Amino acid sequence: MLGQATSGPELIALVGPTGVGKSELAISLAPGLNAEIVSADSRQIYRYMDIGTAKPTLEDQARVPHHLIDIVDPDEIYTLAMYQEEALHCIDGIIKHGCVPLLVGGTGLYVRAVVEGLQIPHVAPNPKVRAELEEKARTCGPEALYQELSRVDPAAAAKIDPQNLRRIIRALEVYHLTGQPISHLQRADGSRYRVLMIGLTMPREELYHRIDARVDRMIARGLVEEVKRLVAMSYGYELPAMSGLGYKQIGSYLRGEIGLDEAIKMIKYQTHRLARQQYMWFRLSDPKIRWLEQGPEAASAAYRLTRAFLSGTGSI
Repeated sequence: MLGQATSGPELIALVGPTGVGKSELAISLAPGLNAEIVSADSRQIYRYMDIGTAKPTLEDQARVPHHLIDIVDPDEIYTLAMYQEEALHCIDGIIKHGCVPLLVGGTGLYVRAVVEGLQIPHVAPNPKVRAELEEKARTCGPEALYQELSRVDPAAAAKIDPQNLRRIIRALEVYHLTGQPISHLQRADGSRYRVLMIGLTMPREELYHRIDARVDRMIARGLVEEVKRLVAMSYGYELPAMSGLGYKQIGSYLRGEIGLDEAIKMIKYQTHRLARQQYMWFRLSDPKIRWLEQGPEAASAAYRLTRAFLSGTGSI
């Protein structure tokens, strides 16, 4: 990660692949640090989408203040620039009332926007261009849009999950409106905060087993019923939010295109793929990330790191 400040108010960022246990670690750390959690998860922003996005429970949210969860409806547009503005506002507010901001999530671009002071192109959403791209996705499949993005902006395509239709459309929208790749327009001008980045990791096969178990729990908790409920609320399958992991595959099952077992298998496979992509964002070789192995000692190690950082006795 580039652009971290050596002075300024402190910000702790907890990153890593999906399913590794970032939320649980953050919730265990927060009380002892007098911290509030700012979500850096591009799926937990949506209201009514709780099970498939693995949101913290209402009990956890009551125990530790959370920000930027449940902030838009599934059919609303929410851009990276909007996230950055709201995240910075939340973080500054947390600092102002004497608490520690804890940025938690696996959406690399969200983390970069805050930690690196990413300069985001101010290109307003264009309904006409967006509608044309969405229609192409419906008729030709999301793969066609991803292939187009790979041609015009390979740097952006390399960091976007091919299943993340919302981000693919936004990158193509910026390209069509400006003639420039979004990766060229985004630059890091440096953070306004002094940042400690902690990464949580575990052996790949163990992570996959953990992901698979979480998917099974989502099904048991009612993911199928959640998708049915969203459709009944008039949130159509074509919405970018509904093309997210879990919702897309269960949608295919509910339309009779695949069986439930196949849908579950696809969710697990695609979540493994997302985890691999997140390791591209948060590299194990990055010297600015203090990587901790998930396990019984992770919480105590993270607490020691954060206390040393906040007291000024630890380096970043």
